[in-house]
Amino acid sequence: MSYLEHTVKTTPNGVRKILFLNWPLIVLLVAVACIGFLMLYSVAGGNLSTWAEPQMKRFALGLGVMLFVAMVPIWFWRNVSLLGYLISLALLVAVALIGIEGKGAQRWLDIGFMRLQPSELVKITLVMILAAYYDWLPLSRVSRPVWVVIPVAIILVPVAMVLRQPDLGTSILLLAAGGVMMFVAGVHWAYFVSVILALSALIFAVFESRGTDWQLLENYQYRRIDTFLDPEIDPLGAGYHITQSKIALGSGGWTGRGFMQGTQSRLNFLPEKHTDFIFVTLAEEFGFIGAISILGLYALILVFCISAALANRDRYSSLLILGVAMTFFLFFAVNMAMVMGLMPVVGVPLPLVSYGGSAMLVLMVAFGLVQSAHIHKPR
Repeated sequence: MSYLEHTVKTTPNGVRKILFLNWPLIVLLVAVACIGFLMLYSVAGGNLSTWAEPQMKRFALGLGVMLFVAMVPIWFWRNVSLLGYLISLALLVAVALIGIEGKGAQRWLDIGFMRLQPSELVKITLVMILAAYYDWLPLSRVSRPVWVVIPVAIILVPVAMVLRQPDLGTSILLLAAGGVMMFVAGVHWAYFVSVILALSALIFAVFESRGTDWQLLENYQYRRIDTFLDPEIDPLGAGYHITQSKIALGSGGWTGRGFMQGTQSRLNFLPEKHTDFIFVTLAEEFGFIGAISILGLYALILVFCISAALANRDRYSSLLILGVAMTFFLFFAVNMAMVMGLMPVVGVPLPLVSYGGSAMLVLMVAFGLVQSAHIHKPR
């Protein structure tokens, strides 16, 4: 018996769980968060208390929550998956009834010490309930139509409620995350091909109907599509955000303008510079090297999550880790595509970097679930 094996077997259970933590994953999360603190300090003009300090406190709280979730056995989280999903739906109902409105959307609940955004919580509870469902369902039934309808309904209920707020970005993430969970669980590929073909036909019909008696969208919605495809049509109006974003991205070059030297953000040309567009600030100040560096950190987080899922022989744990990993991927992929003009601006933050409380805490809970699955896996 090696010294490490002897040490692990003779240490108390709580200490043993700490030793079994996926420490490289924690180091990567801290590294990404530190980049976020640095960028929030920069966009505040060198003021720590504006955004960076509150974000540090939230991340410290998030780390504590992650460790607490990690210490709880994974079977407990499997058993409360349905309850968590139902609670998140109840919170979405509460938002519709007594939620706080901001920037034309009703998405938050005031719980005293913070504003809670229940749609962020749904991103995790949806993954949990789908992982529990497919852990319970025999593999021979996964692709049968009656057993495919159930998870589709589980996905569409919160999507419809979030769309009503309205929050298109989160709705897209929920749909995509749910679809990925169904795919990795083993649902037959023909279902996904059918959905893709149907969406393609719908998009074709939307464009073909323009200017006809059966026009499917309103004129202002078509103008939004035109602006997305060509922002220069309305550079001072609907296309202003993405135009300024592209200017900032291009001006960064290979090495960037330097820390706190980004003109687009410091002169307030760049909108939402501390939230949705913070990646653009990073690219302007640190250039292509800075942008590819944070992308590399994100990729490493995915690698560690996927390897942990493949090494876990518990089906629920494996599906849960893959679901969290794919949700995390969708977060940063959609945000980066959005600020580069490859997708419409839908309001998705950059994970662990953008300023925000609900998104940060929920993401740390998600990685706590990943750690719990890793610690308590069959050995």
